[in-house]
Amino acid sequence: MPIQSVLDFAHHVVEETLSAGDVAVDATVGNGHDTLALARAVGVEGEVFGMDVQAEALDQARTRLASEGVEERVTLLQEGHETMEAHVPASVRGRVGAVMFNLGYLPGSTSTLTTTPETTIPALKAASALLRPEGVMTVVLYTGHEGGPAEAAAVDSWATDLPQEKFQALSYRFVNQKNHPPRLVVVEKRAA
Repeated sequence: MPIQSVLDFAHHVVEETLSAGDVAVDATVGNGHDTLALARAVGVEGEVFGMDVQAEALDQARTRLASEGVEERVTLLQEGHETMEAHVPASVRGRVGAVMFNLGYLPGSTSTLTTTPETTIPALKAASALLRPEGVMTVVLYTGHEGGPAEAAAVDSWATDLPQEKFQALSYRFVNQKNHPPRLVVVEKRAA
């Protein structure tokens, strides 16, 4: 397999994990690319919950999902990812096949709003509780903005401290690229 970009590898991991009828969460909808990938992977019987604090992001995602005919399987919530536990139905706790995060800022937006460790770490903890055995979480980290390196360090520390008997975590990044290339942390919940 040729080396994949961070985003392509995140999508590959999720597509290999999800099956038709699964439940998935896009914790940071942004422009809706991950939301669309999740909606395709879970099929017509599946369900996706997408969260973003920015109305602009949700509007762009709605347009993207509608153009692909998958909007009926996606519930979009204008909420921060740190509120995931309160807004993703309790009925899917322990049944979620994949949760995707793209941390940083809304690409193409004039907004200066970014994710922060103060909201991201609680969101990661909530997501890990939602996962089913052998479910995955992908966390794409963008470090080329103010606060990005600190958030990446907090995510790395969180993932490193996960108990290995319950989770396995890997880091995927390009080590010889300049200008703060994105990197990826993948967490898999081990089978019981």
